[in-house]
Amino acid sequence: MNEVPLQDDSPRTLIIGLGNPLLGDDSVGLRIARELQKRGQVPFFVDEDYCGGLRLMERMIGFERAVIIDACCSGALPGTVRVLPADACATRHSTSAHDVDLAAALALGRQAGAALPAPQNIRVVAIEAAQCLDFDEECSPAVAASIGPASDAVLALLADWR
Repeated sequence: MNEVPLQDDSPRTLIIGLGNPLLGDDSVGLRIARELQKRGQVPFFVDEDYCGGLRLMERMIGFERAVIIDACCSGALPGTVRVLPADACATRHSTSAHDVDLAAALALGRQAGAALPAPQNIRVVAIEAAQCLDFDEECSPAVAASIGPASDAVLALLADWR
């Protein structure tokens, strides 16, 4: 995890890009996290992962805010960027019957007393994918073109939270 130094009064904010670097557009969350690390404009923790559900919930423990960046397949035009509440997205990177979607994982964590961000302090920046199941180390052109705008959307969200 890469950390930009925080000021004493800055809320602990996690920005986590999700995806698989070998599945084309599914890697867009990872690429946006790297873009934000390069920019380094605001105090936050930036991380990358390939998981969702319970493991993602566990990763948010101890943070006051969380921004999850992930590819989605909703039928919108590829490259469309949307900012959504956490309960609007599955964000499950597992086909295991032993895992759950993000909303269920957050509910379980809260029931167990985990120190998680409040629901209004968790957002998903979702980028519409053209293809997420084909082996490819590159994003499709429309999704690659969304990396800058999606990075800007994350920074705008953080600015609104200040």
